[in-house]
Formats: sequence, structure tokens, C-alpha cells
Amino acid sequence: MGPDIKRRRLLPWAVVGLWVVVIAVAAMFAGKLSDVSRDEAVDYLPASADSTHVEKVRQELPGGETTDLIVVYHRESGLTADDRTTAEEQLARVATEQKLTAPPKGIPSEDGTLLMYPIASAVPDEPGIDKEAVQIAFVEDVRALTTESGGSGAGGGGSGLDIEVAGSGALQSDMEAVFESIDGTLMMATVLVVAVLLIITYRSPFLWIVPLFVVGAAAVSSMAVVYGLVQAFDTVVSSQSSAIMTVLVFGAGTDYALLLVARYREELRRVPQPYDAMRIALRGCGPAVLASSGTVAAGLLCLMAADLNSSSGMGPIAAIGVVCALIAMLTLLPAVLVLLGRRVFWPLIPVHGSEGKQRRSFFAAMGSSAARKPVAVLVTGLVVLGALALGVLNLPGALKQEDGFIDRPESVVGMARLADAFPEQSAQPISIMAPDAKADEALDTARSVSGVAEAERGRSGGGWTEITVFAKDAPESAGETATIERLRSTLDDETYVGGPSAQQIDLADTNARDRLYVIPLVVIAVLLILIALLRSLVAPLMLVFAVVVVWGASMGIGGLVFEPLLGFAGMDPGLALLSFVFLVALGVDYGIFLMHRMREEALKGAEPEAAALTALRTTGGVIASAGVVLAATFGVLASLPLVMLVEMGLLVAVGVLLDTFLVRTYLVTSASVLLGRKVWWPGALSKPPAAPRTGEGQPGRNGPGDQDGPGDREREPVGTGA
Repeated sequence: MGPDIKRRRLLPWAVVGLWVVVIAVAAMFAGKLSDVSRDEAVDYLPASADSTHVEKVRQELPGGETTDLIVVYHRESGLTADDRTTAEEQLARVATEQKLTAPPKGIPSEDGTLLMYPIASAVPDEPGIDKEAVQIAFVEDVRALTTESGGSGAGGGGSGLDIEVAGSGALQSDMEAVFESIDGTLMMATVLVVAVLLIITYRSPFLWIVPLFVVGAAAVSSMAVVYGLVQAFDTVVSSQSSAIMTVLVFGAGTDYALLLVARYREELRRVPQPYDAMRIALRGCGPAVLASSGTVAAGLLCLMAADLNSSSGMGPIAAIGVVCALIAMLTLLPAVLVLLGRRVFWPLIPVHGSEGKQRRSFFAAMGSSAARKPVAVLVTGLVVLGALALGVLNLPGALKQEDGFIDRPESVVGMARLADAFPEQSAQPISIMAPDAKADEALDTARSVSGVAEAERGRSGGGWTEITVFAKDAPESAGETATIERLRSTLDDETYVGGPSAQQIDLADTNARDRLYVIPLVVIAVLLILIALLRSLVAPLMLVFAVVVVWGASMGIGGLVFEPLLGFAGMDPGLALLSFVFLVALGVDYGIFLMHRMREEALKGAEPEAAALTALRTTGGVIASAGVVLAATFGVLASLPLVMLVEMGLLVAVGVLLDTFLVRTYLVTSASVLLGRKVWWPGALSKPPAAPRTGEGQPGRNGPGDQDGPGDREREPVGTGA
């Protein structure tokens, strides 16, 4: 047995064996990722904002961080004496069984329909203490104690008395409960969606299992790597970034699998041995897959320049997921497919020497229509996208914290009751942190600021004093926002203003700043990768322009759907930036698949129009399948109970579908036909080919530009293999 034959037999087995070890080790750590995920306020706030500084100082004050709650008792017809007795008894039990920072004191509303008890409990600042678990346990205990003896939480006691535990601590607890439900739901829904789409795509009872198994291995590996980063470098992982990483691994990984499997099937008809067919397939589509993943990873890493902690932290975590998907698809997937041989494609087995089923390709028809009237197609497509982009004028304002849930939890219901019962004063505090030496001055200044209803001194420690302020206007209203801005402009520069409403202001301001810095970085990074791959300036500029237009159209569709159809009261301030990064980085993928194949055909001597149409005909089905899978995986986010994730899923899914079925098939093809060889300027392909000398072979048959190497024949029109 020759060394070459041994290598062909042993290499796939060695790769699979190595991955078995990797998966076994990774599985021990992947499940622990959710245990180290953090969703504290500072993990989502801007790194340099006032509100972030306030939150950090609060954790260092005597007693450590506090969990602030408001127990709300409400009866529509007016509270009775029995209701007040019930409230006093329940809060007495809370004070007895829980360590509160101060005795509970009831505050009635003027109309007599509501009674609220603000309470707080200190979170122990000790090594090994899970602060989030302590806070959640406190909220659950208070809810349990207040549903006894006549209460029943958000639903009331059946006697007309409604009891809710609200406040910032309860809101955070309800958010945590939602995030805990996301991981399992997201993973199961994503696997199901990808499995169904792969079965439809391959029409085989076996083939779909292979890429699904490999992408699952990539997901487990990525979670283990991120867990390792947390342990080694104390990297902050939020539930949001973990969810996005899962979607990216399944979406991008399946896309790469579709491209490789389609090319492999194509080569199996030309090459007798699966090993050789896979080698040629990897050589042919490998650069496109590498550039595709590099583009996505580079775009995501640009998020590290963001000042918003949640965005900057998401960048490297999501990039790890894409890289793990790439490695799995270029190593484990080829090895498994080679070992299984042609039979894995049953019943549509690609026999050596056969040709693909000859039928008029849907994408060939689309390409022909674009080539016949390229100007009309291009102008019409741009007008349609431009008209859709006008919908951005109807985008809702910033999403308020209490509007971030699809189904309103108990904490949001309670805060809404408080806003109605105390219209003269906000029930949500504004926190001021002042140096001890300036605390008295800060307190007097705060009380004099227009819009402030009440201000009182709180804890002191570590050189800081906490001042709690209540505004006259409702939380996150225009009036309260103006009050916070006046406080910040009036108080000393060494004094910081924070709290839940101030955090929302800082989030909006920081996201606006991040867009100015990160979006140009993403565009530059993507352009550089495309220039290196395509060796052209015109083609990369065309592709980047196309995906930016798609992003604008997607945002416009959001304006037409979010509030008018779905009833969302606002849009997350970070949505524009994150959707841009995902749509540009992922959208360019399909441009890379198409233009790389077009360049292959041009290198073999095809004329520009023929190269464009052949590229669309041979990759159109793969791009369509990949686009549907990616859109569906992001669409899974729309099934989750958070408005931000629903908006993100819808925007990216719509954008990917627009890019797949309109931009790549019609606009890029028609633009390429119009530009001709200029699309490759200033590269060598932009120049007309020199006339062949006598005796030289014709271009297109294993010439110097042919990337497929020995064994490749002149390509006939083939299907997608999907």
C-alpha cells in the first residue's frame, strides 16, 4: 500500500478522532457557560458613563450593593381596612425573615387606591457569593411572603386586592428569569429549524445529519472556549451575547456547509475518488469560506471599539463562535463526508461521469432577465430598496425598560400602577454619588433643581455619599429626562448622576457615539478583506454598497412593522449598530460566494457576462439555501420574550432575505454585466485578454489561473447540488 493511499485512508480518521477528543473535553465545560454568564447593569452600560460610575460606587458602599423593591397593594375601588392590615402583617413578616436596610414604611396614594412599601436588602460583598442569585432569592422570598394571607402577586387575591413586587430589583429579577428561559428554548428551536431546512434542501434521509452534527460540535466547542476565556481573563459574558453566538454558529456554520457540500457533490461527478473530490472542492471554495468567515469575524471584532459594555463584549464572543464554525466545517465536515463516501447522498447519489439533472435553473432565468435589461433591473431594484428605506422615518423612539418584555411581568405591572397612583412624583429613584466633602452642597443643589420632588441623603463610605432623588415626572418621560440633564449640568463635575432612567439616557447617547466610530471601522475591515480576496477595488465597493443599502431597507421595514403592526413602544438604542454589523458582515458572505465563483470563471477565460451568469447559475441555489437558513436561525430570536431580540431577529432575517433574493441575484448580477471587465479594476482581469499565440492551449482548461488543479475539466452548467 503506497504512502498516498495510506494518507487518504488515515487522514480522515485522524481528523475525526481528534474532534472526538475535542468534543469530549469541550462538553465538560460548555454546560458551565450559563453559570458564569452575568447580566448585571454594569455589564450592559457604557464603560465611561455617569450611570456606570454610580452603579460601581453603590456596590462599594457599606452594606454593599442593595436590592431595591417596592411592594404595591392596589384595589380599584379603594383599599379597605382589612387590606391595610394584610399589608402591615405581610411587611412585618418580610422585615422579620429578611435583612432589610430600614424598617418598611407604607406610603398611601392620595386617591386611597394604592399603598406602597419601599424596601431594600444589602447584597453581601464576600468572596464566592453569587450576587445575582442572592438578589433573585430575595425577590422570590418577598413575593412568596406577600402572596400569603390573602395576596396572590400580580393577579391579586381573588378578593379584588392586587399585590405586586416592583422596583429595580424586581425588574432585574424578571429579566434574569427571561434570560434563563432563553438558552434552552433558543438551542432547541435553532436545531429544529436548521434540521428541517437541511432535510428540505438535501432531500436525503441521511445527509442532513452530517452538517447538523458538525455545527453542533462547533457550538459546543465555542461555548467551551468562551468559558475558558471567562476563567482565564474574567471576560464578561452576558445572556444576550451568548444567545447571539449560538445563532451565529448555527447560521454561519450551516452556510459554510451548504457551500462545501454543493461543491463536493459537483466534483464527485468529475472525480472518481471522494478524497480527491473533497480536496478539489476545498481548494475551490475554501478561499471564499475563509474570506467569508474572516469578514464576519473582523466585523464583529470592530465592536470592541464600542464604549457600550454589552456591544464591546459581544464582539469577541461572537467572533469565537464564527471561527469555531469555520474550523469545524473545513476539517470535521470534509473528513466525515469522505469516510461516508457517495452513499451519504442517497437517493440522489452523484455518480462519477454523470451530469447534473438538466433543467432550466430558476437562477439561470433570473440571471438572463438581469442580463437582458441590466439598467432597468438595477434602477428598479435601487428604487425599491430606497422606497423601503424611507420607513426609517417611522421608527419608534428609544425603548423604555418596562416596555422591553413581550409579556409584561409583575414588576412592570406594579411600576405602571405606581405611575398612575403618584402622578406628582416618580416612584423610580435617581441616584447621585457625591464626594463626602461635597455631599451637603450636592444635596442642597439637587433640591433646588427644577423638576425635583424630593431629595434625601443616604449611605456613605469609601469617600462617597449617596443621595436619592425623586423627580416630579414619570420614569423615562421627557420631563424626567430634562430633570436628569439639569442635575448633571448643575452639580459639580466630580458628582455623578445615575439610576435606571439615567442609564437609559446614557445607553442612547453612547449608542449614537458608537455608531459614528464602529460603522466606519466595519466598512473598512470588510473592504480590505474583499480587496485582498478579489484583487479589485470596484467589486468590493459594489458589494459593500449593496449590503449598506440592504441595511437601510431593513431598518425602513422595521419602521413599518415594529410599532404599526407589532405594537412595540420603542426600539432598542443598540439595534441600529448591531444590525448593521450583522447584515454587512453576513450579507457580504453571499457576495463573496458569488464574486469568487465569477472570478474563477473569468480566470478560465469566460467573458464578463458569461462569467456572471455562470456564477449565478452554479451558486444561486446554494446562496438561496444559505440565505434561508441564516434568516431562519435569526428568525428564531423573534420567538423569544424580549422586544430587543425580536427586533434584532426580524431585522437581520428580512435583510438576509432581501440580500439573497434581490441584491445578489438581480442587482449584483446586472451591475456586473454593465461594468464588464471594469468590475475587476485595477486587477489583471480588468484588461482584455491577449490573443493566444500559435500552439498555446485555449484558456479554461487547467490554465495558470484555474484554481481547481489537476483532474478538473472544463465546467459545464451544473445545478447547485443543494
